[in-house]
Amino acid sequence: MSQRLPPSASVAEPTEGDRLFAPAAARNLEPLCDLLAAHAPQKGRALEIASGTGQHVIAFATRLPGLTWQPSDIDTARRASINAHAADADLPNIAAALPLDATQPGWAAEHGPFDLIMLANLLHLIPTNAVHNLITEAAAALAPGGTLILYGPFKRAGQLTSPGDTRFDAELRAADPAIGYKDDLDMARWLSDAGLSPIDQIDMPANNLAFIAGKPSP
Repeated sequence: MSQRLPPSASVAEPTEGDRLFAPAAARNLEPLCDLLAAHAPQKGRALEIASGTGQHVIAFATRLPGLTWQPSDIDTARRASINAHAADADLPNIAAALPLDATQPGWAAEHGPFDLIMLANLLHLIPTNAVHNLITEAAAALAPGGTLILYGPFKRAGQLTSPGDTRFDAELRAADPAIGYKDDLDMARWLSDAGLSPIDQIDMPANNLAFIAGKPSP
Protein backbone atom coordinates (compact mmCIF):
# COMPACT_ATOMS: atom_id res chain seq x y z
CA MET A 1 0.00 0.00 0.00
CA SER A 2 2.07 2.93 -1.26
CA GLN A 3 0.23 5.94 -2.64
CA ARG A 4 1.26 9.39 -3.77
CA LEU A 5 -0.22 11.83 -1.26
CA PRO A 6 -0.35 15.62 -1.05
CA PRO A 7 1.41 17.20 1.96
CA SER A 8 -1.99 17.95 3.53
CA ALA A 9 -2.85 14.26 3.75
CA SER A 10 -0.49 13.17 6.50
CA VAL A 11 1.12 15.64 8.86
CA ALA A 12 3.19 14.18 11.72
CA GLU A 13 5.76 16.27 13.55
CA PRO A 14 8.83 14.80 15.28
CA THR A 15 9.00 15.32 19.03
CA GLU A 16 11.18 13.72 21.69
CA GLY A 17 12.92 10.48 20.76
CA ASP A 18 10.98 8.32 18.30
CA ARG A 19 7.65 9.92 19.14
CA LEU A 20 5.68 11.67 16.41
CA PHE A 21 2.76 14.05 16.95
CA ALA A 22 -0.11 14.57 14.50
CA PRO A 23 -2.30 17.62 15.23
CA ALA A 24 -5.25 16.02 13.44
CA ALA A 25 -5.02 12.95 15.67
CA ALA A 26 -5.07 15.16 18.74
CA ARG A 27 -8.16 17.00 17.50
CA ASN A 28 -10.30 13.91 16.99
CA LEU A 29 -9.21 11.91 20.04
CA GLU A 30 -12.16 12.74 22.27
CA PRO A 31 -14.88 12.14 19.65
CA LEU A 32 -13.28 8.80 18.73
CA CYS A 33 -12.97 7.74 22.36
CA ASP A 34 -16.63 8.63 22.89
CA LEU A 35 -17.55 6.65 19.77
CA LEU A 36 -15.69 3.58 21.02
CA ALA A 37 -17.16 3.89 24.51
CA ALA A 38 -20.64 3.81 22.97
CA HIS A 39 -20.18 1.13 20.29
CA ALA A 40 -17.11 -1.05 20.97
CA PRO A 41 -17.11 -4.24 23.02
CA GLN A 42 -15.81 -3.64 26.52
CA LYS A 43 -13.45 -6.61 26.60
CA GLY A 44 -11.48 -8.88 24.27
CA ARG A 45 -8.88 -8.27 21.55
CA ALA A 46 -8.81 -5.06 19.54
CA LEU A 47 -6.83 -4.31 16.38
CA GLU A 48 -6.18 -0.76 15.25
CA ILE A 49 -5.32 -0.66 11.55
CA ALA A 50 -2.94 2.13 10.46
CA SER A 51 -2.24 3.37 13.96
CA GLY A 52 -0.03 6.20 12.69
CA THR A 53 1.77 8.11 15.42
CA GLY A 54 0.26 6.03 18.24
CA GLN A 55 -1.70 8.89 19.83
CA HIS A 56 -5.03 7.18 19.17
CA VAL A 57 -4.23 3.77 20.57
CA ILE A 58 -2.91 5.25 23.84
CA ALA A 59 -6.19 7.10 24.34
CA PHE A 60 -8.25 4.08 23.29
CA ALA A 61 -6.41 1.76 25.69
CA THR A 62 -6.89 4.25 28.50
CA ARG A 63 -10.61 4.71 27.83
CA LEU A 64 -11.33 1.00 27.21
CA PRO A 65 -9.00 -0.87 29.59
CA GLY A 66 -10.89 -4.15 29.19
CA LEU A 67 -9.64 -4.46 25.60
CA THR A 68 -6.14 -5.68 24.76
CA TRP A 69 -5.01 -3.39 21.92
CA GLN A 70 -2.89 -4.44 18.94
CA PRO A 71 -1.66 -1.34 17.09
CA SER A 72 -0.31 -1.70 13.56
CA ASP A 73 1.22 0.32 10.75
CA ILE A 74 3.15 -0.36 7.56
CA ASP A 75 5.65 2.46 8.23
CA THR A 76 8.74 1.72 10.33
CA ALA A 77 9.02 5.24 11.76
CA ARG A 78 5.37 5.23 12.79
CA ARG A 79 5.69 1.84 14.48
CA ALA A 80 8.64 3.24 16.42
CA SER A 81 6.49 6.22 17.41
CA ILE A 82 3.63 3.93 18.50
CA ASN A 83 5.98 1.89 20.67
CA ALA A 84 7.57 5.03 22.16
CA HIS A 85 4.18 6.52 23.07
CA ALA A 86 3.12 3.17 24.53
CA ALA A 87 6.29 2.95 26.61
CA ASP A 88 5.65 6.42 28.01
CA ALA A 89 2.02 5.57 28.81
CA ASP A 90 3.08 2.30 30.49
CA LEU A 91 -0.31 0.67 29.97
CA PRO A 92 -0.65 -3.11 30.38
CA ASN A 93 -3.13 -3.53 27.50
CA ILE A 94 -1.10 -2.35 24.47
CA ALA A 95 0.97 -4.83 22.45
CA ALA A 96 4.02 -3.91 20.38
CA ALA A 97 3.13 -2.39 17.01
CA LEU A 98 2.58 -4.92 14.24
CA PRO A 99 3.91 -4.42 10.67
CA LEU A 100 0.59 -4.91 8.89
CA ASP A 101 -0.60 -3.83 5.45
CA ALA A 102 -4.33 -4.37 5.85
CA THR A 103 -4.97 -3.82 2.14
CA GLN A 104 -3.21 -7.08 1.23
CA PRO A 105 -5.15 -10.36 0.99
CA GLY A 106 -4.58 -13.09 3.55
CA TRP A 107 -3.69 -11.28 6.77
CA ALA A 108 -6.89 -12.23 8.61
CA ALA A 109 -5.91 -15.90 8.78
CA GLU A 110 -2.60 -15.00 10.41
CA HIS A 111 -3.69 -12.32 12.88
CA GLY A 112 -7.34 -12.85 13.86
CA PRO A 113 -9.72 -13.24 15.50
CA PHE A 114 -10.43 -9.82 17.02
CA ASP A 115 -13.47 -8.62 18.94
CA LEU A 116 -12.95 -5.08 17.62
CA ILE A 117 -11.18 -3.67 14.57
CA MET A 118 -10.78 0.10 14.44
CA LEU A 119 -9.59 2.23 11.52
CA ALA A 120 -9.47 6.02 11.33
CA ASN A 121 -8.63 8.28 8.41
CA LEU A 122 -7.22 5.88 5.83
CA LEU A 123 -9.86 4.96 3.26
CA HIS A 124 -9.71 8.26 1.36
CA LEU A 125 -5.94 7.74 0.95
CA ILE A 126 -6.11 4.36 -0.80
CA PRO A 127 -7.70 3.08 -4.06
CA THR A 128 -11.10 1.41 -4.19
CA ASN A 129 -9.69 -2.09 -4.73
CA ALA A 130 -7.54 -1.65 -1.60
CA VAL A 131 -10.65 -0.63 0.36
CA HIS A 132 -12.40 -3.80 -0.84
CA ASN A 133 -9.47 -5.94 0.30
CA LEU A 134 -9.30 -4.19 3.67
CA ILE A 135 -13.00 -4.62 4.39
CA THR A 136 -13.01 -8.25 3.25
CA GLU A 137 -10.00 -9.15 5.38
CA ALA A 138 -11.25 -7.17 8.40
CA ALA A 139 -14.57 -9.01 8.24
CA ALA A 140 -12.73 -12.33 8.12
CA ALA A 141 -10.50 -11.27 11.04
CA LEU A 142 -13.44 -10.45 13.31
CA ALA A 143 -14.62 -12.97 15.84
CA PRO A 144 -18.33 -13.85 15.62
CA GLY A 145 -20.17 -11.00 17.31
CA GLY A 146 -17.21 -8.68 16.72
CA THR A 147 -17.38 -5.05 15.63
CA LEU A 148 -15.68 -3.13 12.82
CA ILE A 149 -15.50 0.67 13.16
CA LEU A 150 -14.38 2.79 10.20
CA TYR A 151 -14.01 6.57 10.59
CA GLY A 152 -13.07 9.37 8.24
CA PRO A 153 -14.29 11.77 5.55
CA PHE A 154 -16.77 10.43 2.99
CA LYS A 155 -19.08 11.59 0.24
CA ARG A 156 -22.79 11.51 0.99
CA ALA A 157 -24.84 9.96 -1.83
CA GLY A 158 -22.14 10.89 -4.32
CA GLN A 159 -21.73 14.48 -3.12
CA LEU A 160 -18.96 16.30 -1.30
CA THR A 161 -20.73 18.32 1.36
CA SER A 162 -18.34 21.07 2.46
CA PRO A 163 -15.81 23.40 0.80
CA GLY A 164 -13.01 21.85 2.84
CA ASP A 165 -13.93 18.34 1.70
CA THR A 166 -14.17 19.48 -1.91
CA ARG A 167 -10.71 21.04 -1.71
CA PHE A 168 -9.07 18.09 0.06
CA ASP A 169 -10.60 15.50 -2.30
CA ALA A 170 -9.32 17.51 -5.27
CA GLU A 171 -5.81 17.62 -3.73
CA LEU A 172 -5.86 13.86 -3.22
CA ARG A 173 -7.01 13.11 -6.77
CA ALA A 174 -4.46 15.53 -8.22
CA ALA A 175 -1.70 13.65 -6.40
CA ASP A 176 -3.07 10.22 -7.39
CA PRO A 177 -6.26 9.80 -9.47
CA ALA A 178 -6.85 6.38 -7.92
CA ILE A 179 -7.50 7.77 -4.43
CA GLY A 180 -9.97 10.21 -2.89
CA TYR A 181 -13.17 10.24 -0.86
CA LYS A 182 -15.32 7.11 -0.95
CA ASP A 183 -19.12 7.29 -0.96
CA ASP A 184 -21.26 6.37 2.03
CA LEU A 185 -23.67 4.32 -0.11
CA ASP A 186 -20.78 2.31 -1.56
CA MET A 187 -19.38 1.77 1.93
CA ALA A 188 -22.66 0.33 3.18
CA ARG A 189 -22.79 -2.02 0.19
CA TRP A 190 -19.18 -3.16 0.57
CA LEU A 191 -19.65 -3.86 4.28
CA SER A 192 -22.81 -5.84 3.54
CA ASP A 193 -21.07 -7.76 0.75
CA ALA A 194 -18.41 -8.77 3.29
CA GLY A 195 -21.10 -10.38 5.43
CA LEU A 196 -21.32 -7.68 8.09
CA SER A 197 -24.66 -6.72 9.61
CA PRO A 198 -26.11 -4.56 11.10
CA ILE A 199 -24.40 -1.50 9.65
CA ASP A 200 -24.88 1.89 11.28
CA GLN A 201 -23.71 5.26 9.94
CA ILE A 202 -22.99 7.95 12.52
CA ASP A 203 -22.36 11.64 11.91
CA MET A 204 -19.14 12.80 13.57
CA PRO A 205 -17.59 16.23 14.20
CA ALA A 206 -15.80 18.10 11.39
CA ASN A 207 -18.12 16.56 8.78
CA ASN A 208 -16.72 13.05 9.25
CA LEU A 209 -18.63 9.78 9.37
CA ALA A 210 -18.28 6.56 11.33
CA PHE A 211 -19.49 3.18 10.10
CA ILE A 212 -20.24 0.59 12.78
CA ALA A 213 -20.58 -2.94 11.37
CA GLY A 214 -21.10 -6.17 13.25
CA LYS A 215 -20.14 -9.73 12.39
CA PRO A 216 -23.14 -11.96 13.04
CA SER A 217 -22.81 -14.74 15.59
CA PRO A 218 -23.50 -18.28 14.36
